[in-house]
Amino acid sequence: MTRGPAELRGRALLVRPDGSYEGGLGGAAGLDRTGVAEARALLDAGRTGTVEVSEDGAHCPGGVTLLVESSVPPPRMIVFGAVDFAAALVRAGKFLGYHVTLCDARPVFATRQRFPEADEVVVDWPHRYLERTATDGRTVLCVLTHDAKFDVPVLVRALRMPVAFVGAMGSRRTHEDRNRRLRDAGVTDLELSRLHSPIGLDLGARTPEETALSIAAEIVASRRGGTGVPLKGAHTPIHHDAVAA
Repeated sequence: MTRGPAELRGRALLVRPDGSYEGGLGGAAGLDRTGVAEARALLDAGRTGTVEVSEDGAHCPGGVTLLVESSVPPPRMIVFGAVDFAAALVRAGKFLGYHVTLCDARPVFATRQRFPEADEVVVDWPHRYLERTATDGRTVLCVLTHDAKFDVPVLVRALRMPVAFVGAMGSRRTHEDRNRRLRDAGVTDLELSRLHSPIGLDLGARTPEETALSIAAEIVASRRGGTGVPLKGAHTPIHHDAVAA
């Protein structure tokens, strides 16, 4: 704690990825719980920063400033498919704090000139790249290729990996055809239930930027346990205390 009552300043918490912790901030009973929740959000993003809470542990900014020092790298977003929508999604991923990789097997489309904001641009078949690259429980995979020869092999692999989110773009017809092909490839109904397809929330999106926003919104809602419904008139909590499993 860097700002707050004199008797609490300098206290520390060690927060582990599973949410367990050591130490304590003292003060109100809810302060440790809020401190852990806020720390996990920054740790999940691999970010160091400060958060403001009230002395009673409420999320609203108040008289307490917590410094969260992260020792983990940023989470990864891997976008498969160098299509027009991908550039906007790369920008959205960077805005959300992801380390973003763009992967496509077609070298004429997967270029640094088309995707200058990506951290990496990889020319490889999506499933081959996914097999050899590092992922973890925070990794987000977005398949935008609309082509079964690319989509099916990478999704078969992705849906069996312990990653945070797997989504695929396409029309309703593409979605049904893709699901049939995935089942034919041996994907179970339980594995298929992990697939967010068609990817994105229903925002009425038209442009690549609006589509990227709808995809980013679904990723946040899925990872944080949100519902995606408007807060106006709802009775769901504004803040969720734990990162969604």
